[in-house]
Amino acid sequence: MAGINMQQLMKQAQQMQKKLAEAQESMNEVTVDASAGGGMVKVTVDGNMQLQSVTIDPDALDPEDVDMLQDMIVAAVNEAYRGVAEIANKRMSAATGGMGAGMPGMPF
Repeated sequence: MAGINMQQLMKQAQQMQKKLAEAQESMNEVTVDASAGGGMVKVTVDGNMQLQSVTIDPDALDPEDVDMLQDMIVAAVNEAYRGVAEIANKRMSAATGGMGAGMPGMPF
């Protein structure tokens, strides 16, 4: 393996590992708000993909149409999850110089 400096490769791997850890740590500060039904359902998800809050406008409470409310909740949560995943992908890609997209075992 002419020309390959193992010490340099190890140093680069350690730098990338540090950047990944920093990017992952920075996700602790992330919150994403999303809504559905014209704002009738609002949710907040943190950077660790944990649902933090759900706010439902009283006008959305129709005992005759529970399915619609359930659909709005699912839509808002999924939108928030997509937002967190997008932020995580950008940060991980920046940390790995674009090599990290779609890394196995990563939740984003």
